[in-house]
Amino acid sequence: MTQTQSTRPVRIQKLLVANRGEIAARIIRSARSLDIVTVAVHSDPDADAPFVAAADESVALPGAAPAETYLRGEKIIEAALATGADAIHPGYGFLSENAGFARACAEAGLIFVGPPAEAIEAMGSKIAAKELMSQAGVPVLPGAVIDADDDQVAADPAKLASMAAEIGFPLLVKAAFGGGGRGMRIVRAADEVVEAVTGARREAASAFGDGTVFLERFVENPRHVEMQIFGDTQGTVVHLFERDCSIQRRYQKIIEEAPSPAVDPELRAQLGSAAVAAGKAIGYTGAGTVEFVLGQDGDFFFLEVNTRLQVEHPVTEEITGLDLVALQLQVAEGDPLPPEVTGAVISGHAIEARLYAEDPAEDYRPGSGTLHRFRIPALPGIRVDTGVRDGSVIGTHYDPMLAKVIAHGATRTQAARRLARALSEAQLHGLVTNRDLLVAILREPEFLAGHTDTGYLTRHSPASLIGRPSELSRDVHTLAAALAAQADRRAAAVVQPAVPSGWRNVVSAPQRVQYRCGEQDVSLAYRITRDGLWAEVDGRALSGLTLRSAWPDEVDLEIDGVRRRIRVHRAGDTAYCDSVFGNAAVQELPRLPEPGLDAAPGTLFAPMPGTVVRVAVEAGDKIAAGGVVVVFEAMKMEHSVRAPVDGIVSEVLVTVGTTVDSGEVVAVITEEDAE
Repeated sequence: MTQTQSTRPVRIQKLLVANRGEIAARIIRSARSLDIVTVAVHSDPDADAPFVAAADESVALPGAAPAETYLRGEKIIEAALATGADAIHPGYGFLSENAGFARACAEAGLIFVGPPAEAIEAMGSKIAAKELMSQAGVPVLPGAVIDADDDQVAADPAKLASMAAEIGFPLLVKAAFGGGGRGMRIVRAADEVVEAVTGARREAASAFGDGTVFLERFVENPRHVEMQIFGDTQGTVVHLFERDCSIQRRYQKIIEEAPSPAVDPELRAQLGSAAVAAGKAIGYTGAGTVEFVLGQDGDFFFLEVNTRLQVEHPVTEEITGLDLVALQLQVAEGDPLPPEVTGAVISGHAIEARLYAEDPAEDYRPGSGTLHRFRIPALPGIRVDTGVRDGSVIGTHYDPMLAKVIAHGATRTQAARRLARALSEAQLHGLVTNRDLLVAILREPEFLAGHTDTGYLTRHSPASLIGRPSELSRDVHTLAAALAAQADRRAAAVVQPAVPSGWRNVVSAPQRVQYRCGEQDVSLAYRITRDGLWAEVDGRALSGLTLRSAWPDEVDLEIDGVRRRIRVHRAGDTAYCDSVFGNAAVQELPRLPEPGLDAAPGTLFAPMPGTVVRVAVEAGDKIAAGGVVVVFEAMKMEHSVRAPVDGIVSEVLVTVGTTVDSGEVVAVITEEDAE
């Protein structure tokens, strides 16, 4: 029996979390604070995921795809009963808005941490939801329905045109069941209606198993504003203020904030009243969200009710100081909403950015692979909700969201600046992400002025926001990758700290290396000398360089009098560089050794990495061909570098103890008859 059917308060002893990733970890965190034992369920790919490790117990759901794992309600209930769980929290997505699953939990004697099945069912159809909201006095957009089996109307241009004209253009055609932008079309003229309806029905049937669609007035470039509601089993329903979720790509949110910069106290009261009326109309309990479109003229209209916790709930938590997951659990146990909820106030401003493994430059194409490093700095006011860590594998079966990064500040500007800084300093290695787009939005003047709506990313394309990496950024990161690689090879050869500060007694032969920095192939030539660092990128000399130090994980460079440090993390043949110039993945390309690049005749090179143990000559000495110049130790053996010709030692570039890399210059011999 669910708590909503019971008059006696209960206490949840053990909670099964029927979800994965960051939301599973988030729920487990709050459950532990309430002394509730937690159980995770996981697919095969998620067996070693952080949320599984965070739970007290876990049960495997064999398979990988959601249809055979996280969407198998009967398997999840079996796991709950087998582990002795009292309750199931569905998180969001998967089974969170499945009325049948909620009923199955009740029938199994489990508490479903969510609203009653009847409330989920009432909001499951967008058409029925609109009718119910209209009856409750909530503003709704004009529209019409085309049933899945109504092929006659769907194929009749005259009837569709008449229907559309009555609603008014532009209009939106969308699936009656499901969401995420699937089955959605914008129609601006009568001759586009048939094609839009046909395509939307086909896509809706494929995605949701029901081709029913409805047409409604489309509000041009509105804001997407939603109200967080909370209800208890005693019949109290309150709102916890609004969130603005207008920054979207493909109808999916990527930046959310609370409160909305477009909502004043009067409008907030109107939105809150409508949201509470919506919640009471369906007997809502627990956490839910009523979504509205807010027109440029200030009019708002009902969009839908999400009968679950929202992805963006952390911004509400940050401005109210509440733990919404803990409140969900307490309401599920039968407790009334406490005073801190019924009397909640707004404190400051919060912004959330959804960090995805996706490429905005390629129409937000999702990526997969190994996340070699995931580190976001713990700056003031920053919160990170994530389900990944170093080494996590991002597969193709699930949403590619890596984390939600949330900033809270006294003002909107402060929150935006904090979030931009945290994201820009993050180390995200191994996958292409939308990080640069998020940072660019947070720093863009129109966003900072609060002028956002659902058309923002149409007016501001990712290419225009992000731009191309600067030439200096590419040059510096490529050079840093090469210097860090050389330092790494030195460390491996001598099993001691790589290179001392200042690179005393260290020189290198002229090197030419091929790299790919981002999408560009780069030819780098460089040489370390006693007098400094010489480097050339694609035949263009870099001036004003001073190498302070180079280690496998950091290069300290002075460029035209400004000293900067570049963090370097090597994974395979790729060096991930993070600095004030930005971030770059620099991949070393196969190359043929060119030890004689720009080298004078008689230049002697180290044939492999090692440590100098003897210098047999000094500058000015005469030497015969074959004579020993330098002896170094490598792989527990001594190796001699000998003079190739009779001549005079013009320069010795190493001393005892110097570490050398393969191809580095150790000395120069001038032939006796060269003058």
